[in-house]
Amino acid sequence: MAKKSMIARDAKRQSLVQKYAKKRRNLKKELLEAVSLEEKFLLQHALQKLPRNSAPVRLHNRCAVTGRPKAFYRHFGVCRHVLRELA
Repeated sequence: MAKKSMIARDAKRQSLVQKYAKKRRNLKKELLEAVSLEEKFLLQHALQKLPRNSAPVRLHNRCAVTGRPKAFYRHFGVCRHVLRELA
């Protein structure tokens, strides 16, 4: 069983990703369409001002039953230990 604090931290990251997803997507789209170098710097700065935990890269797949972050099977949504018990 994973520590409750780690599960809570991951849940907080998940909510931040959902909260800032639209803003982050719009900034990245504008960054691709930007022509001048100064405009790109301003957009990049705006993107960097968003919270770090709002980036989807920082999310980690966790087992739905135990919260274990390793040996996770995406197809089933559980770790290998739970998968063996359920089999």
